[in-house]
Amino acid sequence: LFLFVPMTPLLRIMLPVEQTISLLAPALAACAIAGWLAGGRLVLALLWTVLAGWVLWQLTAGGGSYALLACGYTLLLSAVFGMLVVLQRGNAPQRFFPKALSAIAVSMALAVGGAVTVSGGGTAVQESIKVEVGRRGEVSLTNWRQMTSTTQWKEFVGNNPDAGVLAGEVQKQLETAPTLATVLFPALLALESLAGLALAWAMYHRVGRARVGAPLAALREFRFNDQFVWGLIAGLVIVVVPGFAPVKPLGANLLLFFGTIYALRGMGIVLWFLAPGRLMMAALIGFAVLFLSVSSVLALGLGLGDTWLDWRSRAKPKN
Repeated sequence: LFLFVPMTPLLRIMLPVEQTISLLAPALAACAIAGWLAGGRLVLALLWTVLAGWVLWQLTAGGGSYALLACGYTLLLSAVFGMLVVLQRGNAPQRFFPKALSAIAVSMALAVGGAVTVSGGGTAVQESIKVEVGRRGEVSLTNWRQMTSTTQWKEFVGNNPDAGVLAGEVQKQLETAPTLATVLFPALLALESLAGLALAWAMYHRVGRARVGAPLAALREFRFNDQFVWGLIAGLVIVVVPGFAPVKPLGANLLLFFGTIYALRGMGIVLWFLAPGRLMMAALIGFAVLFLSVSSVLALGLGLGDTWLDWRSRAKPKN
């Protein structure tokens, strides 16, 4: 899913790194190298390092400036993450989430610092992002219009009028997505990086013998430092207060990033209370996808409330 879902029309526009294998392969290589230094197998480290190098070479060969920027960032992110894992080895069991956030913050700071230190670098990077997002939006919108203009689609809409309404909504989303993707680029990049590192961390602990930290726990156990609530509050203040209008995009990015991780925390609380089986889990996933806006608000409210109420410390109901 991590490799193929970003190829869907809307996510292809919104996600900064379209070829998510460029996030996953270097991160796995970094984990494997850290595992080798901790006494793991050298063959595994070499295998993933060669695969990561081949993937990055394939994606940058003949690619434009944006492909170079994206692959350079993923390589930097993986290197920083691997260094943090190695440097903190031997201490208390390492948790993934704080380390991943630190790697993302350091990598983005280094990337921004490198861009602004070069004459015209910041402007060039912004223009490259804008051109790439616009290109993806144009391709996705063109493909969608071609599909909805076919005879088969028109016959289907004639028999199912609701499908036509839904298609119109999708087209509106595709038209507005490039603007949103450009404004929310930092937060989307941070969230996508977090997902890639988490998947690499989990996969490594499936195939590697040497532990480089604590394996990922179930989502129902997901929690983090309660001080993160200030990031959400800061984003809300910047967006709402008129005096902060010049930095409103910063507030929107803070709201998106911290709101997403608090929504994940809220989903963990739901799973902790319900302890669903397979059928119930499938039903919950279906509800979350079909009613995304409702489920997101509910999950965000539960996750945010957990900062003060600590739901999981209360007695778990028997039914």
